[in-house]
Amino acid sequence: MAGAPEVPLRITPDMLLSRRVDFERRMRRFPPLTVAILAVLVLILVIELRVGALESREAIVKMGALARERVAAGEYWRLMTAPWLHGSVDHLVGNGIALFILGMVCESAFGRAQFVVLYVLSGLAGSLVSVAMSAGPSVGASGAIFGLQGAAIVLFRLHRDRLLVRDRRVGFVLIVWALYTIGGGIMEPFIDNGAHIGGALGGALIARYLHPVVLSPMPPERAATVRRWLWLVAALLAAALIGWIRSHDRTM
Repeated sequence: MAGAPEVPLRITPDMLLSRRVDFERRMRRFPPLTVAILAVLVLILVIELRVGALESREAIVKMGALARERVAAGEYWRLMTAPWLHGSVDHLVGNGIALFILGMVCESAFGRAQFVVLYVLSGLAGSLVSVAMSAGPSVGASGAIFGLQGAAIVLFRLHRDRLLVRDRRVGFVLIVWALYTIGGGIMEPFIDNGAHIGGALGGALIARYLHPVVLSPMPPERAATVRRWLWLVAALLAAALIGWIRSHDRTM
């Protein structure tokens, strides 16, 4: 009828798809750097089992676990080695599943260079809080993985208007993993919830300064800053390895 008011058209999320990045379609199904880290973690656990590092508190500490009294005595390298060790096969399996999922998310969102910085520094943040909250010993990559989760939350929160995530089941799986890991921190002697808290907070803080390459290419000046952070991460890992080797030389 002429002159009748036009019914407003409701805008649905699908109508805005052209203005948003479909994150899941951009996400690589095989994250090479994440898989490489998983391979290293498996190799280290095999070595732990072969040398009997899981048979006693003294053995896991000798292997490089985080222990407050050892760090206070100057063995700061333990802050970097503990996130690469695990207390059991089940411990690694649980962490490995979450690492693969969150690795796909963060490696695609931030690129490989920023992912390395995020993963290693989140693990370090977890170790620092762990030392403050517990005497140890403690081991595990879950501090670094909680850092990836914290970074993913910040990513989707800051860029919720530009990123589209279709499958909410991933978030449910990660919530279940987080609860399982925190429960393990209560039940298992070598798992420390302080590392989970520190890693999550560290990852969330770091993510605020990362550039989401899934949305736009990284500017040259930001790429130069990331390279400097990579050198710092490499220096920290090298110092930890040297400290571990010297410690074992003294005990031989």
